[in-house]
Amino acid sequence: MESLADSKVWADYNAAQAARSVRPLCVEAMALAGPANGRRAIDLGCGAGKETLALLNGGWRVHAVDSLPDTRERLLGIAPDADGRLSIEVRAFQDLRGLPEADLIFAGYSLPFIHPDKFGGFWALMLNALRRPAMVAVNLFDDRDSWADVPEWNFHTEAEARRLFDGLAILKFEVYDADGQSFRGPKHWHIFDVIARKP
Repeated sequence: MESLADSKVWADYNAAQAARSVRPLCVEAMALAGPANGRRAIDLGCGAGKETLALLNGGWRVHAVDSLPDTRERLLGIAPDADGRLSIEVRAFQDLRGLPEADLIFAGYSLPFIHPDKFGGFWALMLNALRRPAMVAVNLFDDRDSWADVPEWNFHTEAEARRLFDGLAILKFEVYDADGQSFRGPKHWHIFDVIARKP
């Protein structure tokens, strides 16, 4: 399999995402978080900017993070009138040294592509950025996903995934286990959709 770490693969993927709807997990997390009232959200792996724009339209201040070099131009192209509510960081997750404090963190299909050796450190950094109370919504890959043989990506059993949220209140833990399509073609998806609150 061609590595999804390749920037051209991700650029093509983002271009293909232009017509899709906002991810339901983001919509649900926003609803559970309540009125934004100018609070800060972080969109980790903001990609095509769909969720960044939805958060801005919902009244959030947004810190958007992605590693692709054209991230800034892409986001400013879809959200030119953010009135200073949008900050953009073009950096790979493993190179982040910190994140601003946030009331909502969303990571849609981005965390599984962190190298396993870097995942634990990044997870701690991410949770440390959550205020009290705050919401985090993420997708994680089960170790039975058909991509689980890729050593550069991280996968978790259900028990391991649940342990990642120790100390948080899990509001949603949904397992998706089905054949389907990916940007790279047919695959078996085995995913955890999780929303949790830092009390």
